[in-house]
Amino acid sequence: EVQLQASGGGLVQAGGSLRLSCAASGFTFDDYAIGWFRQAPGKEREGVSCISSSSDGSTYYADSVKGRFTISRDNAKSTVYLQMNNLKPEDTGVYYCAASFALYACELFYGMDYWGKGTQVTVSS
Repeated sequence: EVQLQASGGGLVQAGGSLRLSCAASGFTFDDYAIGWFRQAPGKEREGVSCISSSSDGSTYYADSVKGRFTISRDNAKSTVYLQMNNLKPEDTGVYYCAASFALYACELFYGMDYWGKGTQVTVSS
């Protein structure tokens, strides 16, 4: 059974930091790109960051988070992390991690095969 478990969300003041984790199981983790998406109330889901499969390891970021967020993967633990610094109220939302076997998934933030349940991030002003 494929599982993607996101954790690490919470309530933080603007300027603070959080680290999200996405623990994966049930598929060949190294072969998959892992992306983070978020959805704010009343808004569409958007891609935040993505890291390619282990053979590539390229990272991608939405313009709104460049320079503040860092994505990384630990293949030994089948886990992807999203370090979020200098958080802003507009970063508030439910954050989801997702996995894709497609080569274009990270470039387009599209074509994810598996999704996990989200974790809530709330940034107060």
